[in-house]
Amino acid sequence: MKTRRLGKTGLEVPVLSFGASSLGSVFRDIDQGEGVRTVHAAVDAGMNYIDVSPYYGLTKAEFVLGEAIRSLPRSSFTLSTKAGRYGENAFDFSRKRIHDSVQESLDRLHTDYIDILFLHDIEFVPAEIIIEEAFPTLLRLKEQGVIRHAGICGLPLPLFEKVLPQIDADAIISYCHYALNDTSLLSLLPLLEKKEIGLVNASPLSMGLLSTRSTPAWHPADDRVKQVCLQAARFCAEQGSDIAKLAVQFATANERIPTTLVSSANEHNIRNNAAWIEEPLDQELLSEVLRILAPIHNESWASGRPEYNIEHNMKSQASKGEQE
Repeated sequence: MKTRRLGKTGLEVPVLSFGASSLGSVFRDIDQGEGVRTVHAAVDAGMNYIDVSPYYGLTKAEFVLGEAIRSLPRSSFTLSTKAGRYGENAFDFSRKRIHDSVQESLDRLHTDYIDILFLHDIEFVPAEIIIEEAFPTLLRLKEQGVIRHAGICGLPLPLFEKVLPQIDADAIISYCHYALNDTSLLSLLPLLEKKEIGLVNASPLSMGLLSTRSTPAWHPADDRVKQVCLQAARFCAEQGSDIAKLAVQFATANERIPTTLVSSANEHNIRNNAAWIEEPLDQELLSEVLRILAPIHNESWASGRPEYNIEHNMKSQASKGEQE
């Protein structure tokens, strides 16, 4: 599989990587054997950068992943996990909790170092906590050799614009902002490239928006966005194609985005994803799908503290005013 360099980390990562959230049964119940086989299929297909978090399945994803990778040479894959988020509303970015969390992750993953440690969903706490306590803790772990690189992740793009100029991050994870329906991540690229910060793009299917199945009830997008995305997915199906294929091809085609995470606990799906990026992108189908999605292009949803969602809130108020 084609690889790209992940910023100043120097890591060569595959254009398509494995997001291990599905191993935590966050989408459906899975057994350990199924999860282990899927991880091995991903690595065999060249998807040898794997991202996980103790939050996924309340540590189940790390346990299952640990069983999968303990039989693999440590040099055969790149591994990232996270710290700071441990439940739906459980956040702790204190120095002690991060230290404890990393040790717990190392134990579950059966490894003695993490390639990249990300602070998880930082938009839920004041920036000062990240800048003054949490990220300096990561830097100390990096000096100690426990982690090789340090980063942050979250949903609202303004959080990166605020925090990145004040820390020396090696990488970030951004999700749902480089997909068929939302390419607003492009606005962040100049800052990332200037600071040589590695970019991990996640969720090219926008957490299930781009699917012929009904969007999960928990999905935070509004009904209008859900309906337009469903329309686009059904159009692909009518053409004998799968919007998931188009979405994965679209996300991995951009040379400025080093890698994109996809998650599945089905080894057949993972092999399909890996095969898709070797096939040519159907430009005619892409053009029509982008046309269908144009009315909701770059429409997202709020996440975390108000100061990171000012632009979203302004758009929501404007939209509400138009409807009235």
